[in-house]
Amino acid sequence: MAEFDGQAILITGPKGGLGTHVTRMFLAAGANVAGVSPAIQASDFPDARFLALPAELSSADAARAVVEKTMRQFQRLDALVHLVGAFAGGKPVAETDDATFERMLDVNLRTAFYMMRAAIPVMRAAGTGRIIAIGSRAAIEPQPTMAAYSASKAALVALVRSVAMENKDRGITANIILPETMDTPANRAADPKADFSRWVNPRQVANLALWLASAGAAQVSGAAIPVYGAEL
Repeated sequence: MAEFDGQAILITGPKGGLGTHVTRMFLAAGANVAGVSPAIQASDFPDARFLALPAELSSADAARAVVEKTMRQFQRLDALVHLVGAFAGGKPVAETDDATFERMLDVNLRTAFYMMRAAIPVMRAAGTGRIIAIGSRAAIEPQPTMAAYSASKAALVALVRSVAMENKDRGITANIILPETMDTPANRAADPKADFSRWVNPRQVANLALWLASAGAAQVSGAAIPVYGAEL
C-alpha cells in the first residue's frame, strides 16, 4: 500500500500474538512504525523504519513521552493502534477481588485513555489521524465469571466512540475491533484442549486494523466491528 509510505504508526503491544502481525503488516505497507512495549528492542523487528520504544504505559506521563518520542523521530503521527490488553476471569462478581478488578481497568482501559489523550492533540493539529483499538466480543456479550474483563472492555468501547464523536470534524476516526478468541500462542497455552480451528486468525484482525488506518476507511468512525470467525 503506497499510501502508507512515510506515515508514522504508533503501535502499543507490538510483540504479542496479534501485535507481531500488525507491526509486520504496517512495515510491509511502507509505514514508519514506533512500537511500545516494556521489553521491546530494535532487533525484534529488524527494519530501518521501526523505532523501539521501551515503556510501561501505566501513567499519563509515560503516554505523553511515547507520543513525543514518536514525533521527534518521524515528525508526524498518522495512527495510534492500541493493542495492549489482558484477560482475567474465572470468578463471579461476588468473589472477584479488588486487585483483579483494578488490573483489568489499568491494562484494558486506563492505558488506552492515556494513549488517546496524548495522541489526539497531535492529530487535531495535523487535521488527520486514525485511532484503532482492540476490544473483545465480551464487551458487548458478557459471560458469567468474566465481569471485570467484560466491564473494562465495554468501557473501552465507550471511550473509542466518545473519541470518534468528539473529533468527527477534525479528520480523525476512532474504531474498535471486537474479536472472539484469537489463535495465538498465549491462548493455546491457556486452553490447550480447545478446537483451535474455530478461533480467529490474528492475521484477519491485523488486516482489518491496516484497512481502518487507510484512506479507504475515512468515513468509518465510531464502529465496534465484530470478528467472530467460526463462533458467530
